[in-house]
Amino acid sequence: MTAIPQAHTWRTARSARVTALCVLAVSALTMLTGCGEEDPDAGTNGVGRLPAQKIQTKSRAAADAAPAVHLAGTVVTGGVTFKLDMRLKSGGGSGSVTSKGSSFRLLRVGEQLFLKADAAFWNHGGDTSAAGKLDGKYVKVPQEDPAYKKFSGFTEKDVLLPALLTLHGKLATVGHHEQAGTRTIRVTGDGGPGGTLDVSLEGKPYPLRLVRGGGAGTLIFSEWGKDFSAAEPDKSETVDYGGQLPGA
Repeated sequence: MTAIPQAHTWRTARSARVTALCVLAVSALTMLTGCGEEDPDAGTNGVGRLPAQKIQTKSRAAADAAPAVHLAGTVVTGGVTFKLDMRLKSGGGSGSVTSKGSSFRLLRVGEQLFLKADAAFWNHGGDTSAAGKLDGKYVKVPQEDPAYKKFSGFTEKDVLLPALLTLHGKLATVGHHEQAGTRTIRVTGDGGPGGTLDVSLEGKPYPLRLVRGGGAGTLIFSEWGKDFSAAEPDKSETVDYGGQLPGA
């Protein structure tokens, strides 16, 4: 029998040890990188890798540049809760508002604001005769009427969004989430009390969900960039009350 040279035996053993060490190293690396989990930002728009302040800035810029948006949810202001379901664009807005048990529709075309509600809404002012005439009609709101300033802001994208999309306190990211099937990165103000904002990781970094600080409401944003019709209602559906609106 031919003897195996010692040098060959040593090289074989050494090769086996190197292979074992390589396997251990790969295993350790796999554990350190999350046991093979995929990068949560892989295939996204990349904003999830940015600092929280930059994420908010990019999100605001995307919202400002979008031609239209649909928002729905609640806004609490002055101790009053408003439930909104609005479509907004630079030239107008339309949708519904509910507050204190009353619901009404708003429609703005350019500078013209129309309000549509039932008789019960208009009867709050005590004028039953006017309430009957205005019931179910689009009522043109005079710009000097206090109701114009109060309600037109709900229809103005360039006014409403900057007022809403604000987080307070120190900003931080708190992980990856999902909103209506879209991956998001969440940004908080002061860890949550200053508000939370979910920003899309797919396509443009649009805001998708906002929880306002201090319990001031929650809003869902969708249909970014989707246009909608905002035309003045037919004259048969419209009442020009002329003076200050009753009960609004």
